[in-house]
Amino acid sequence: MNGYLILENGKVFSGKLLNDCRMAGGEVVFSTAMISYQDIITDPSYYGQIVVMTYPLVGNVGFNEKSFASRRAMVRGLVLREATDFPSHYEMKTDLISYLNENEIAVLTGVDTRALTRVLRNEGTMGGVISDSLDNMEWLLKKAQQASQELRGDLVQYVTRGNIRAFGDSRSNKKVVLLDLGTKRGVIDSFVRRGCEVIAVPANTAAEEIINLNPQGVFISDGPGDPRAVPYAVETCRKLIGKKPLFGVGLGHQIIALAAGAEIYRLAFGHRGTNHPVKNLENGRVYITTQNHGYCIDENSVKDTELEITMRSLNDGSIEGVRYRGLPVFSVQFDPESYPGYSETGFFYDDFIDLF
Repeated sequence: MNGYLILENGKVFSGKLLNDCRMAGGEVVFSTAMISYQDIITDPSYYGQIVVMTYPLVGNVGFNEKSFASRRAMVRGLVLREATDFPSHYEMKTDLISYLNENEIAVLTGVDTRALTRVLRNEGTMGGVISDSLDNMEWLLKKAQQASQELRGDLVQYVTRGNIRAFGDSRSNKKVVLLDLGTKRGVIDSFVRRGCEVIAVPANTAAEEIINLNPQGVFISDGPGDPRAVPYAVETCRKLIGKKPLFGVGLGHQIIALAAGAEIYRLAFGHRGTNHPVKNLENGRVYITTQNHGYCIDENSVKDTELEITMRSLNDGSIEGVRYRGLPVFSVQFDPESYPGYSETGFFYDDFIDLF
């Protein structure tokens, strides 16, 4: 079946719809990841987005139980050059298209993803609609514009957990409260593997309630959208600074910055992929990191806070890590340990635990 991606700037990219989902609207972004498509599709940080995969062939190893970032699909659409016809892996439980069909996620293939990515890089992230028809172009453009605006609000409410849940050994003397803004399953596993008990709480949990749980530290998770749209999480974080050791990742990194008095701005096309180089300013080491974010800390605003910049992106020089002067509070913009694969930045979890 013929299909189309209509961007809010009026540009149209044609392809083939591979499933029965004939309409999807969302923020159109691109990821440079060569692998980890299952992680991307199920990562809460991608909630509401139509993801363009720049790698030309996707789906080679199907889907397996180990690589789910969460228990459901979070993207609204997937745009590919080609989806493999013959996936194969000894742990595969289902294939890419079957999974997307089951979760009613639109998938458009046969698209010139190089040309599409150049548009997004040059003109910035924008709203878009996947459709099986161009008959009502005016209406489609309006839907594309609406999709972009809708994703500027509070997205955390759609991906956070509904109640408090404990993971790991309840006898552990290393208790971590995880403020769930849309966390990945691998984050909880990372703490549990290190002998921690993890108490995951909803995003709107008050600071007083978190303190009453008597944790040794508080982790502010990653999640989707604009951190300025979740002032309740910023206020919680602000009240916790100086009370408990804090570690933030992704959206949690931006929340800590806002709580410390810094400001946030929207990147033109964001950082999304598994190959982003980041430099540690303290020891000069460079790490290849996994990222998915569309917002960043405004460097001009940092000088008026107690934050120190600890890491930078080598792609555009943007802030990738901060630390609070004199207090056990730090954060990084990237995902320090994706589940289940290799990571060279998992030591940040150890650094946080060492603060207890």
